[in-house]
Amino acid sequence: MSAQPDARRRRLAVWIASAIAVLVVAAGAVLWWAPDRYLPWDTASFPAVDASTLTPTQAKVIDVLENEHRQQRPGTFYSDGAKEPWCANFVSWVMREAGEPFANPNSGSWRIPGVYTLQEYYESQGRFEAVGNGYTPKVGDVVLYDNEFRIGQHTNFVVAVDGDSATTVGGNELGKIRVHDLDWRSDSAVVGFGRLDS
Repeated sequence: MSAQPDARRRRLAVWIASAIAVLVVAAGAVLWWAPDRYLPWDTASFPAVDASTLTPTQAKVIDVLENEHRQQRPGTFYSDGAKEPWCANFVSWVMREAGEPFANPNSGSWRIPGVYTLQEYYESQGRFEAVGNGYTPKVGDVVLYDNEFRIGQHTNFVVAVDGDSATTVGGNELGKIRVHDLDWRSDSAVVGFGRLDS
């Protein structure tokens, strides 16, 4: 009689060990595969940007971004108090503070709270550059992402470009304003860029 419960315990122990092994492998695969903007740790400090190479508008955008990265205000600060995903609100707020406010095509407001509407805005201004058309992003451009399999739509700013790599700063990245590296040509989530200058 005692052999049967021992066999059940062994099978249960093997099943639990197998399940844990599968979870560990799956977590490792996600961490290896996912771009760092989706990962919970944030060790990147704001990059040094040579302002002498920037236009006045680019320099204003960088100044605002650096200040906001340092302050780490809550998302409601950028969205007129609305509790909603705030990456596009952050982009809108930074552009207003830099003296280049948007005009929401639906309301006329400076604030464009949705990434899709933000893309529509750039398209209507003739300032949207789709990935694959030969455009290389510049400091102050806005990256537009859309990937349903990861996290959905997102947006952030380009603060440095080095070949196919860019450094970005964005809001609502795990509830914070964060700095990341982006391989903009190979990241399938990147839809395109909103150009800072027309």
